[in-house]
Amino acid sequence: MGQNGTGPNGGSTKGPRCIALVGPFQSGKTTLLEAILARTGAIQRQGTVEAGTTVGDSGKEARHHKMSVEVSVATTSFMGDSYAFIDCPGSIEFIHDMRAVLPAIDAAIVVCEADEKKVPQLQLILRELEDLNIPRFLFLNKIDKADKRLTEALSMLQPASRVPLVLRQIPIWNGDLISGFVDLALERAYVYKEAAPSEIIELQGDDLGRKKEARFSMLEKLADHDDKLMEQLLEDIEPPRDKVFDDLAKDLRERVICPVLMGVATRTNGVLRLLKALRHESAGVAETAARLGVNAGGETVAVVLKTFHTTHGGKMSIARILAGQVGDGTTFNTPEREAGRVAGVFKMIGAHTEKRGPAAAGETVALGKLDHAQTGDTLSTGKQAHPPVVSLKPYPPVLAVAVQARERKDDVKLGVAFTKLTEEDPSLTIVHNPESHEVVMWGQGEMHLRVAGERLGDRYGVPVNTRPPTVGYRETIRKPIQIRGRHKKQSGGHGQFGDVVLDIKPLPRSAGFTFEEKITGGVVPRNYIPSVEEGVINALKHGPLGFPVVDISVALVDGSYHTVDSSDMAFQTAGRIAIVEGLPQCNPVLLEPIHLVEIVCPSEATAKMNAILSGRRGQIIGFDTREGWEGWDVVRAQMAEAEIGDLIIEVRSATAGVGSFTFKFDHMAELTGRTADQIVAARRAAE
Repeated sequence: MGQNGTGPNGGSTKGPRCIALVGPFQSGKTTLLEAILARTGAIQRQGTVEAGTTVGDSGKEARHHKMSVEVSVATTSFMGDSYAFIDCPGSIEFIHDMRAVLPAIDAAIVVCEADEKKVPQLQLILRELEDLNIPRFLFLNKIDKADKRLTEALSMLQPASRVPLVLRQIPIWNGDLISGFVDLALERAYVYKEAAPSEIIELQGDDLGRKKEARFSMLEKLADHDDKLMEQLLEDIEPPRDKVFDDLAKDLRERVICPVLMGVATRTNGVLRLLKALRHESAGVAETAARLGVNAGGETVAVVLKTFHTTHGGKMSIARILAGQVGDGTTFNTPEREAGRVAGVFKMIGAHTEKRGPAAAGETVALGKLDHAQTGDTLSTGKQAHPPVVSLKPYPPVLAVAVQARERKDDVKLGVAFTKLTEEDPSLTIVHNPESHEVVMWGQGEMHLRVAGERLGDRYGVPVNTRPPTVGYRETIRKPIQIRGRHKKQSGGHGQFGDVVLDIKPLPRSAGFTFEEKITGGVVPRNYIPSVEEGVINALKHGPLGFPVVDISVALVDGSYHTVDSSDMAFQTAGRIAIVEGLPQCNPVLLEPIHLVEIVCPSEATAKMNAILSGRRGQIIGFDTREGWEGWDVVRAQMAEAEIGDLIIEVRSATAGVGSFTFKFDHMAELTGRTADQIVAARRAAE
């Protein structure tokens, strides 16, 4: 089938296709992309992640950490068809990049290996694809290093998928080594050749028996969705090969099966068979546009998969064209805003971009200078903006650091860098804390924040220092007091005089602050009462332990004034003096914020979560099975904000990188003893 040909069912033109490479961390996605590009002639030599010579993972941070930290796009062609392959990060910390890409792709290749520890990671990724109705192939990589037979591996991986995993190939063994494979649909056996196409061979003996058994198993799963095929199997009639391929393509597109292919990406084993399966069986842009509800009506419609800022070329937007054509000067809008005018259409091979002509429906390109376009935007050229076809919210953040420019002169530059950073990665959040005067960066984990900090220095030229953010401690009082605050100052001309008596009392937890006046006989003129309250409020911002004071009632009950020397400032100062002198006598106590925490984790890690929570002063409320997630639990607890700080590091460590949590403020609780003394001492030392 050529680029303008038809599918095996005589379907409509597929056009250029967009395929995502997804899968658990370190399963070999970047290496598979390299193998595909080498096999299709897009690059001369296959690079390696270890040597830092791959097309994907070309950024400084990815090379340094030897892991994907953002998507990489590379276009190539195979047998006359055009493809854009998008290499997506596997780590849960960078999963937002993958989630932003998925809605607009035609199919996904889920790269995994026969590793039981990675099954929960695989489940997370398959769940995203399943929820979005994305057709998907599973590519079982590193089969040369597998320590179990393929049928065992499939049984181990099946719980991660809601639909049957259907073997398309089985390996040919030469002792303990895999020397080739059998294509169960074609009924052909191939032996791998070093740096050359595989060679077809005749199957004999045990291999022939295994082939027949595995093929029958594949056909049985296809027959679940095809009554005619079921009849043929029951009557022991061999179905026509075209019928088998038609069923494979139909079932893939209807997402009722997940075909499983295999290989070794480092040696390009299995890559050709994978490409042929994509070519014949994956959907095209017309089906993807229909799935997304695109109603072009003659206009151009595109989805922004990722935005990034280049050193010299300005802002670039990676976009999938779903309908129409995009060229230099195309003006786009979105339902929320004008996106801008395209200043150049670019082909991508990793970090390398090359200017090209207009892009047609199906193509994935970089568009220059769309300054107001954001990741996930639906771009259109009509007078009426096309409704959004993608709805994507980042996962709630789980870890924070306070960020400060190393040089004070870079403060303004840092603000600009933050804007660009969060445009490129919407799963980062920047929060200004006015109380602590900190800029806090929230992200998806330790590595996510580390890479963000590196980008601020390397990509945007603003070296930063980071530290744990300030915890929102408060203080309150345990006993009441009545106290006088007097401010008297005489210095030539008008003096200053203010005199107040305050009743200070504790309030129930979360009651906040109240101020009232109970004076009689006009001992303090009414126009000065707001000034007294202002002085009280200012004094409560910094209590005797060093923190804002809450859950306190203050009443103005008496006082005196001077007809000449009294003023707003004098009464404000008197109110502040009364609070500053009175609070230390009210038995002040530290309050710490307590949050409701909800951890999600694989069931086998639930006992570890209980231990982690107990070790962090967490009070476990209970746990339950995670709704709709077989093999997962939800653990609920109350936990101090100070203990939540780096909780995600322990959670991820105990769950092979897949556990996560959400939290929300619940209440303030008293904190006494050694821990409280240390917090107060640290606060005083910092002042």
